[in-house]
Amino acid sequence: MAGIRPAAATSPPILEHLFSFGSAGSGEGQFGYVEDFAFTRDGRLLVTDAAHAWVQVFDAATGCFQGRFGGKGGEEANLEKPEGIAVDADDNVFVADYATGLIQVYDADFRWVASFAGHGAASGQIAKPEFMAIAGGRLYVPEAENHRVSVFDLTGRFDFAFGRKGRAPGEFDTPEAIKPGPDGRLYLTDLRNDRVQVLGRDGMPLAQWGGTGTGPGQFRSPAGIALDAAGRAWVTEIGNDRVQAFDRDGRWLGMLGRRGSGPEEFLNLHGIACHPETGLLYLADTGNNRVQVFRPALAG
Repeated sequence: MAGIRPAAATSPPILEHLFSFGSAGSGEGQFGYVEDFAFTRDGRLLVTDAAHAWVQVFDAATGCFQGRFGGKGGEEANLEKPEGIAVDADDNVFVADYATGLIQVYDADFRWVASFAGHGAASGQIAKPEFMAIAGGRLYVPEAENHRVSVFDLTGRFDFAFGRKGRAPGEFDTPEAIKPGPDGRLYLTDLRNDRVQVLGRDGMPLAQWGGTGTGPGQFRSPAGIALDAAGRAWVTEIGNDRVQAFDRDGRWLGMLGRRGSGPEEFLNLHGIACHPETGLLYLADTGNNRVQVFRPALAG
């Protein structure tokens, strides 16, 4: 297992701030608790809002609001507390409802299609699902309450699960996000263990890095993770109000951010996503009710 790599004392520039969008409120394009992101094939950005139960749709290039779906209510298409979100190759949208344990499925026009799973600890049930991902035709769902990852095919059939509560490799304490890298491996933020774990698609632990603290390469409640085309891992932290960059082997490359409300400042960071074509990074600046957009400034 790989441990934390030696880190430099100061950080090189890693990100260039481009623009931000969003504000506090319940109106169109406003947020109450922005969580996670996914992209459609035609360049739209989908953003979950756990407080208002909406999935909002934006032009990824401009941040302009285009629509929303879900919302609170008693119909099948409604949501209670959407957090994780993923989009498949046909633009079907999978939304993880933290409150109900349901995975809600919508088509490319955001019409409700089906739901599966549901709250519980049995095989095929999930509890407090977080930031999920699609890889190899499977949906990987980290569960904060069950301290595991449940895996489904894209029809909703349960396949297998891996992990349990603990600190050993392959064990988790409140797994927050799981995302695939270009190398085919899965990268998971193990929130209360203050580390990133690297896993095979079968759940086999391959490597890990991190440790509790405020220094380079250390974490306080790592939340979101995104992998860019170069294989770099970008990790957001709730506790340190910053984003850190690592190479595919866990070597520290730099960090950006501090607590605040200005550009390049954050409050209660959550999800992060890398646009598959432009490479731009979208950060859920949850406490500031906005999304900040950056261009990576690292070479390569």
